[in-house]
Amino acid sequence: MRDPQNIKDANSLNPDYLGFIFYPESPRNMDKNPDAIPETKAKRVGVFVNSDVETIIKKSREFKLNTIQLHGEESPYVCSAIQELGYEVIKAFKIDDNTNIRDIEPYKNSCSAFLFDTKTPQHGGSGKKFNWKKLDELAGIGDFFLSGGIGIDDVESIKSLNYNNLIGLDLNSKFEIKPGLKNINLLKEFTDEVLLKSLILE
Repeated sequence: MRDPQNIKDANSLNPDYLGFIFYPESPRNMDKNPDAIPETKAKRVGVFVNSDVETIIKKSREFKLNTIQLHGEESPYVCSAIQELGYEVIKAFKIDDNTNIRDIEPYKNSCSAFLFDTKTPQHGGSGKKFNWKKLDELAGIGDFFLSGGIGIDDVESIKSLNYNNLIGLDLNSKFEIKPGLKNINLLKEFTDEVLLKSLILE
């Protein structure tokens, strides 16, 4: 999210989280003055990729973030260090058919939840899905958000998912007019059809 009015409109849909990306190579990178961001009921999520802890904390204070999503190769130590400062930490993992649950297990005690996204050369925002059957193997690791190419055509598939640890969906590129600007009508159509425990709009 980048545009103040778009943030207000998205917040009116009552998502649990609104995401702000702090990754310079992303076309959605948040480069606005933090004072330009309107007040929101939703928690503010900062998305970081391999940033040092000092930078993450500086941005978190500057932009009044509640939650940190780590989307790079951050270690369990980094996750724990941020969590110990009182932030909710969501650790993202890039998933394909070769992903092994053993790669995720070291993070079980160092983050609040996981986010499963599609493995691509980019750090998210690809608009591509991984094989959701992989969730049969991964779901038991802990609470997780599902991400990666979710769009309006996935309503019925999402309703059929039956994982107790699936706590929400992360929606991004399939609901964009352009990078960082969401199609509010499309989001409303989707959220009206899917009952969600938790929702991140990025």
